[in-house]
Amino acid sequence: MFRTIRLAIKNVVKPAASSKTPANDGPRRHPVTQLFDLLGRRKALRIVWNLRNERSLKFRELARLCEASPSVLNTRLRELRDAGLIDHAPGDGYVLTPHGAELLNHLVPLTRWATAWSKSLD
Repeated sequence: MFRTIRLAIKNVVKPAASSKTPANDGPRRHPVTQLFDLLGRRKALRIVWNLRNERSLKFRELARLCEASPSVLNTRLRELRDAGLIDHAPGDGYVLTPHGAELLNHLVPLTRWATAWSKSLD
């Protein structure tokens, strides 16, 4: 799976300007690091989450659910499309691709772990 994600986001995911990642580390970054960089961007994970369960959403509804400005939403949608995680069907809206749906399946155990970890910090 990681090889597939790496190939899909190889040229899409670049460290943010404020990232502390060394400039020469870009192409050799681990696929998980690349994926977390993409999903850690403002509203990216909320977009993916709102498209769960084979849900199709149009731009305005997605903007409302994600509480995202049009410029941020447009940028994230382009990045997620370029990474092969979502797709746009004219007239139908945005949907998860098979890779996007598979990603959500892998996030469920991470959510359980994060919940337990968060409780352990209290």
